[in-house]
Amino acid sequence: MMVPAALLLLGALAAVVAPRLLARADWPDREPVLALWVWQCVVAAVLLCCALSMTLSAAASWQALHGHLFAPAPRSVVQAYAIGTAAGPWAATTAVALACGGAWTAAMLVREVVRTRARRRLRRAELLVRAPLLPGEEPGGRLVVLEGERCDAWWLPGTAPRLVITTAALRRLERRQVDALVAHEEGHAQARHDWLLHCSAALAGGFPQVPVFAAFRDEMHRLVELAADDMASRRFGRLTTALALVEVNEDRGVFGPGPTPQAHVPQRVDRLLAPPDRFTAGRRLRLTAAAALVPVVPVLVAFVPGLRALG
Repeated sequence: MMVPAALLLLGALAAVVAPRLLARADWPDREPVLALWVWQCVVAAVLLCCALSMTLSAAASWQALHGHLFAPAPRSVVQAYAIGTAAGPWAATTAVALACGGAWTAAMLVREVVRTRARRRLRRAELLVRAPLLPGEEPGGRLVVLEGERCDAWWLPGTAPRLVITTAALRRLERRQVDALVAHEEGHAQARHDWLLHCSAALAGGFPQVPVFAAFRDEMHRLVELAADDMASRRFGRLTTALALVEVNEDRGVFGPGPTPQAHVPQRVDRLLAPPDRFTAGRRLRLTAAAALVPVVPVLVAFVPGLRALG
């Protein structure tokens, strides 16, 4: 039974090669939204390879599952997959290993959700202490002005999302710079970037030795910021957005001297001040369609023997 092995080989190849190809490409910084889509398609393809390989391996090893999976299939299809004839002990081992990997992935996702909710509850409690409700004020306001000496703003997602901005930011930034800062955070919220960050963190935390998952997490943190920068700059201009970014981060030492933990901030400012050429609409459409076909490849590999037998 070669299909599960082919799917595993395809998934491993994508997990190793795709991060290297995307790392060498120069276009993700030009089209961060498109790059986010490509990364999601690649990761979905890897996960599909594992899921389909697990299903077919389990069907080859256990008659009960084989009966449910291939019950409506003609005899020629069953023979095309060589179910029950070429399956050896490796099929059961593969199915169990992949099932354990799937259960571990689900556990990591649950852990990430639980940790995220705990962090949000803690931040909301701290926010309520620092900015208590006034008598008669109803909770749930989307904008919270927080007394603080540091120029900052952030989006607090959840069932009642809030945009928090400090008084130092209101004093230091000009009106359009404040609007650009707010638009940046609203861009994160509208695109639900928090979900991307949580999923990538769960996969990278659960499988730290898989290159595609580690690169997926790192690139998500970078690309979502570039995408939000573009959203803000389209409304308020690149210069205004860059100045707002400088004002917010200037006191944090991210502009040197020497290496800093947030070295991506100067790169974002340079990108806003000297924007790279964007793709044409046609090229973006072609790349979007090509990326959407990537998760289809494992499905085709899994179904080609059956379709060939029927044809």
